Order: sequence, then C-alpha cells, then structure tokens
Amino acid sequence: MPTLQETATRRATAARAAHKPRRVRKRASWWQPVVVFGIFVGLWYAVAAYYDQKVQLPYLVPYPHLVLMSIIHDTRPDGEPTGFNAELWASLGRTTLVSLVGLAVAIVLGVLWATVMAQAKGLEKALYPYAVVLQCVPILALVPLIGALFGYAFLSRVIVTVMIALFPMVSNTLFGLHSADRAQRELFELQGAGRLTRLLKLHLPAALPSIFVGLRTSAGLSVIGAIVGDQFFQRGNPGLGVLIQVTASRLMGPELYATIIIASLYGIAVFLVFGLIGRLAVGRWFDFT
Repeated sequence: MPTLQETATRRATAARAAHKPRRVRKRASWWQPVVVFGIFVGLWYAVAAYYDQKVQLPYLVPYPHLVLMSIIHDTRPDGEPTGFNAELWASLGRTTLVSLVGLAVAIVLGVLWATVMAQAKGLEKALYPYAVVLQCVPILALVPLIGALFGYAFLSRVIVTVMIALFPMVSNTLFGLHSADRAQRELFELQGAGRLTRLLKLHLPAALPSIFVGLRTSAGLSVIGAIVGDQFFQRGNPGLGVLIQVTASRLMGPELYATIIIASLYGIAVFLVFGLIGRLAVGRWFDFT
C-alpha cells in the first residue's frame, strides 16, 4: 500500500495537472496581410489614376495591372503584349549568378578572416579595423579603380558584391567564435586540447548561430551588391541594374516597376531561404530567429 507521503505527492501532481492552462490554439492570421495588400493595391490604383488623368504623366506611376503584364509579357510602346518577357528573366538569371558567386566568396573570406582574428587579441586589433574600413569606404569611389584593374564585366560585379556582403560575415563570425562558454574553454584547456581541436570542437560549433545570422544578412546584401555593381559596370551581359537604368531613361514606367518588383522579390526570397537554412541547421539546440 502506498504511504501517506506517496499519496500526497500523487494528489499534488494531479492537482497541478488539473490546473495547468490549456494551450490556446492561435487563430489564423493570414488574412491581415491580405487586407493590407488589398489596401495597398487600391491606393496604388488611386495614385496611378491621379498621375494619368490629372498630371498627364502616366509613366511615373503606372497601373498595377500594367506592371503585372510587363512582368509576364514584353510590351510594345502602345502597351500591347508581344510575347514572353525573356529580357527581364534573363537579366534576373545574370544577377542571381553574380549575387550567389559573390556571396560564396564573402562567406569563405569572412569565416577565414574572423577565424584568424579569433586566435589572438593582437591579430584582432591589427585586422578588424580593415574590415570596418572595407564596410565604410564608398563603393562609388572605387568603381574606376576596380574597372581599370579587373575590367567591367562579371569579375568586377562579383568584387563589388563581395565588398558589400563581407562585413556581416566577419563581424558575426568573430562574435560567435568569442561566445563559447567559459567553463567549456577551461575544460578544454585542462584536458590539454590543442588550438585546432578547440577551434573545431568548441568555438566553431558555438559560433554557428552567429554565423548563420551573418549569412542571412550577407545574402540580402549580396543581391544589393549585384544590382549596384551591374549599374556601375554597364558592359558585358546586363543584369537587373542595367535594365532598371534603361527602362528609367526610356520612360518605360511599367517595365521599370516590374524590374524593381522582381529585384525586391528575389532579395526577399534569398533572405528567407538562408534564414530557413539557418533554422534547419541550428534550430534544434538554439532559438534561431
């Protein structure tokens, strides 16, 4: 027979379970963004009608359905569709290639740079200021030099992308390498673990959440870098940056808005994809947001 203490413990456990609040199922919240999007489209139509009928400059704010048509179809000057808009999607492919290559280079350089700095305080003090300088230097000021040294085609676009996307990888990786638990560091030192062992088995695993935060940030910046580099170096195969400038100079309002929307959606997609990769990689033991 159970003792009085066991009986009391069971009753207390049952009482806590009975008073435990039930999880309230959250209501679906998909309709709020849909409502906001509908309001935004309505306002867009109103502004477009004002610029079309009052200002007589319809290319400044084209109607949303014309922009959507320009995303799918190429159009004649009178606005009639002529076929699939191959130029827009080909430009998106070139920008995607530049941004992904630049992002890959930025990841490798950023992790290596931060790893070297994390080995000693002297190395960090000597090298980190140059990472800050690289982040703060105006890219426009270096464009003539980059073009003269590396040409005005694919390589120069990648270099601009790397320069824009590199700093988040360096700073976040360095922060993560320094965030290893102090007790674990002391344990590794007591066990006589070498520098390489501590790096591979302690510091890098502890730095993974920060590395993926930097990766997500650099992924979004790589898209900006690819478009900016494309606008600066207008030779070779054009990307979205050149297409934006061409459509703006020719007063092609729907095509300009379509290119900007595609560039924005691509940047959002890259950011979300790498955020998902980060959650899948470290979400099991770290609250990755």
